[in-house]
Amino acid sequence: MKTYQILLILTISLFSFFKETKAQDIHLNKVLELNIDSPITPATFNYISQGFKRADKQNSDAILVKLNTPGGLVSTTKEILSLIGESSIPIIVWVTPEGSSATSAGAIIASAAHILLMSEGTNIGAATPIQMTGDIEKTDVRSKSVNDLKALVQSLAQTRGRNATLFGDMIEKASSFEANLAKKENLIDDILNKKEDLSSLINERVIHIQGEDRKIISESINYSVYEMDLGQQLLNIFANPNTAYVLFLIGAALIYLEFQAPGGLIAGSVGTLALLLAAIGFQVLPLNFGAMALIILGFVLFIIEIYVTSYGILSLAGLGSFVSGSLFLLRTEDSYIMISQTLIYSAALAIAFFLMLIGYVIVKDHKNIGKMKFNSQVGESATIIALMGNESGINKYQVKLHGEVWNLESSKDYKMGEAVVILEQTELCLKG
Repeated sequence: MKTYQILLILTISLFSFFKETKAQDIHLNKVLELNIDSPITPATFNYISQGFKRADKQNSDAILVKLNTPGGLVSTTKEILSLIGESSIPIIVWVTPEGSSATSAGAIIASAAHILLMSEGTNIGAATPIQMTGDIEKTDVRSKSVNDLKALVQSLAQTRGRNATLFGDMIEKASSFEANLAKKENLIDDILNKKEDLSSLINERVIHIQGEDRKIISESINYSVYEMDLGQQLLNIFANPNTAYVLFLIGAALIYLEFQAPGGLIAGSVGTLALLLAAIGFQVLPLNFGAMALIILGFVLFIIEIYVTSYGILSLAGLGSFVSGSLFLLRTEDSYIMISQTLIYSAALAIAFFLMLIGYVIVKDHKNIGKMKFNSQVGESATIIALMGNESGINKYQVKLHGEVWNLESSKDYKMGEAVVILEQTELCLKG
């Protein structure tokens, strides 16, 4: 083999070596911080997915998820697991602060983290699937659900190099572990009590991400925090299964009341609003369709307010429906546009101001009922435009007043074009 061929082979080999070494190192400098301090609901998934998009736009090197949750929906949990699995940057889950827990769905999410940390005084586990009304009955359905989650969690734990057996016990036996025991049993990677210590704790740690072992190089970390906005917070409340069920009961009761005592439309309108929110919470109605329905309902309630005396109840319900729908709109994971919250709040304030102005005018006029006549012409000056003759000593004329033609009666004689001051007014005639 000639010399230049050997040099070429060595050059290619060295280039491949350095390229592979560089690919294995993850330099951690910019970290996006997410905070989950509530049950796992579709709103949580929306928040996390938006956070992942934010991290991508900001070119973040990793995502830190501060976790404290009692659990949540299995379907939503699996969607979150897919997000973590597809992530090309490390996902660090930190169960914090003291007194927090990652139980049920939280433990399952934690098992997928590339780096899993806990503060002292926290716990993880108790992930046996249950129904809203209690433990799933010991049937084939329960076995299928438990075995499915157990296999999933064990697979994730094994991939991350953690104790797959004990993670399986969290599902099958509802086992729970405090932080120090979790570290001892290789359920977590380490104990972290202060965020400032994260950089030194994970520096030169090797993680398994997207099928590759890669080393983290971290000397200092700059954090940026992404919090839930108002729309996500409201969606988080309504997406809670218990809240959605209560809203459903209230809505059904109000609709029933409307059919029992029809005509008021107040109970039926507010009931419709409650049912729409419940449908969004139950995920029966897709979020965008539900949001659009809420906006339309809001304007319908504004129109009904014109014809029904509700003392502002319908207007308030309409304003709430409009704002909620606007905040929920375009919040699905496949949306690439989003309505500015400043624009939503400005529109809501403009509508609220208009309703208050109309309410003020109505109240002001209500106080003057009986004290003055509507469209009174007394004291105004009219112009004679026609002479209609004389009956029983009373002269009759046609006059023009503010662009309107009126009949006028007077004991005085007036000529064409002459001005006359209105002294009295009846429904069909003026007197001057």
